[in-house]
Amino acid sequence: MSTPLWQPTQARIDAANITRFTEFVNSRHGLSLQGYPALYDWSVSALEDFWSATWDFCRVIAREKGERVLESPGTFSSAQPPGARWFPEARLNFAENLLRYRDDQVALVSLLETGERRTLTYGELYRKVTALAASLRAEGVVPGDRVAGFMPNIPETVIAMLATASLGATWSSCSPDFGINGVMDRFGQIEPTVLFSADGYFYNGKTCDSLERVRDIASRISSLRRVVIVPVVDEAPLLAGIPNAVLFGSYLSEDATELEFADFPFDHPLYIMYSSGTTGMPKCIVHGAGGTLLQHLKEHQLLVDLSRSDVFFYFTTCGWMMWNWLVSGLASGATLVLYDGSPFARRGRVLLDAIDAEGISVFGASAKYFAALEKARHRPGERYELARLRTVLSTGSPLAHESFEYIYRDFKSDLCLSSISGGTDILSCFVGGSPILPVYKGEIQCRGLGMAVEIWDDEGTAVTAEKGELVCTRPFPCTPIGFWNDPGHEKYRDAYFAAWPDIWAHGDYGELTEHGGVVIHGRSDAVLNPGGVRIGTAEIYRQVEKLDEIQESIVVGQEWQDDVRVVLFVVLSEGVVLDDALQARIKEVIRSNTTPRHVPARILAVADIPRTISGKIVELAVRNVIHDRPVKNTDALANPEALALYRNLPALSE
Repeated sequence: MSTPLWQPTQARIDAANITRFTEFVNSRHGLSLQGYPALYDWSVSALEDFWSATWDFCRVIAREKGERVLESPGTFSSAQPPGARWFPEARLNFAENLLRYRDDQVALVSLLETGERRTLTYGELYRKVTALAASLRAEGVVPGDRVAGFMPNIPETVIAMLATASLGATWSSCSPDFGINGVMDRFGQIEPTVLFSADGYFYNGKTCDSLERVRDIASRISSLRRVVIVPVVDEAPLLAGIPNAVLFGSYLSEDATELEFADFPFDHPLYIMYSSGTTGMPKCIVHGAGGTLLQHLKEHQLLVDLSRSDVFFYFTTCGWMMWNWLVSGLASGATLVLYDGSPFARRGRVLLDAIDAEGISVFGASAKYFAALEKARHRPGERYELARLRTVLSTGSPLAHESFEYIYRDFKSDLCLSSISGGTDILSCFVGGSPILPVYKGEIQCRGLGMAVEIWDDEGTAVTAEKGELVCTRPFPCTPIGFWNDPGHEKYRDAYFAAWPDIWAHGDYGELTEHGGVVIHGRSDAVLNPGGVRIGTAEIYRQVEKLDEIQESIVVGQEWQDDVRVVLFVVLSEGVVLDDALQARIKEVIRSNTTPRHVPARILAVADIPRTISGKIVELAVRNVIHDRPVKNTDALANPEALALYRNLPALSE
């Protein structure tokens, strides 16, 4: 066995929420579980007992919990009658759970790239939500209505979401860097009654206007009754040309003092999230209030060890599911740090500055962020105290082995580095971290409690230490309650249950390790297949990222002479030329650390790599372009112009 990079001390294990939870379970059920593996095995074999215990331990606020936990457990899909229904007798309100604290502790710290800083206490947050909920109710917003946000990551976005949820309406958001067509592809499908938008935002030293797009969007969505504008870049933005527009401050009710939380079923629609939309119109994924709440409480309190004393940060936009995940930290009473702007502002130090300035104890960002920090030779441990930092979270793509080493070497040696992985489809994680488990280089620590995750080969056999499809074999409460405008649930079933009936196939290509951890090798639909051998793209990225000459890369499979050949595109560091020597070095690094099958047949330099607005590279779109196939929805991309760099390349025709 390899040596762990980090081991929790016994004192940390003893103090962890999950240790108290294990004792709670043992006492309730007369068990003697010890350690994470035993708790995990019990959690997936005794689903009803586990999720009921999680409800009680995490103190879900509800009018009614009910006696039944899981109805019709023989069928996985909640959208396929008679599918699994969780807590069918429960009545609760999502917003009430996130607003359970109303004291003077800071709930939200808002940081902008410009240096502006604001705070809201839990008491102030409750009063703002109360005022806005009264205004929405007066507007006629009722349960089942959709309320949309075209917003940066600022407190008003959180307030609008909570006010929406308190009324039983459904919240959906896009980040303000989406183009008009990208917004219409999303909000146009769900027909919101109210739209919240900032007048603009700041990014990478620039002031970006949103009002011109809002005018167009508002004129094209006939269901809108009100547009609420939040001033961000201008104290008095001009609302001319925006139908039924009002400023956020003047829209808040002055009379409301108490918020009455209506109660709703466990599976009442809370959020509408969106698939990336790079292969067609985005799928509108509807998530229920109870499943989202219970899963996030479990992940925050049992896997991240979150508590009221924590300052919790994740770099995200409002168009990525990590925003929804972060905001649920209010239910655990933590202080949340919201940041809007470029993560590399102030010469790449803006987020690192915040760790010390705000006393951040749980810091999260994408794997690409940490790789970029290392490339830029940032050594936070030398420049910053990082006194309160105890947990680092990473997701968005697999965290490279070298990034594990970088964080322990150049951030801090005593912290829990938790790479986590899940997706918009479940609004949470299948696999993630644990404060009571060691951290091994390149591995996600564990499978999530209550998530019956396995790796299956092509024959549907569970395997260990072999690559295969990540599946979940038993129901879990945060499955989507359906897709919007999918009355027969055909799109829903096709998305997750087409490969194996009644088995959730997530679309990740992964591996269970000897430590009980997990390695994600990339998306299944992007897997390379030269000579019939399946290769995860992350296996190649890991090697290429070692080279200082390369800023980033994207790899795809090209159909060639009745086979598939591996094509690697690289963005070079400034002043570097892709000559024969560098190509040979790239191939040697890949060959010596993987297999000859991984070595690209072609290596080409490009100026840019296309990515979604949430920052994920789009291998399928590049693969379509090099095969002269259409990319159906370029509005889902942050930089669609980059696709032209991959079209009609002579090197790919020889």
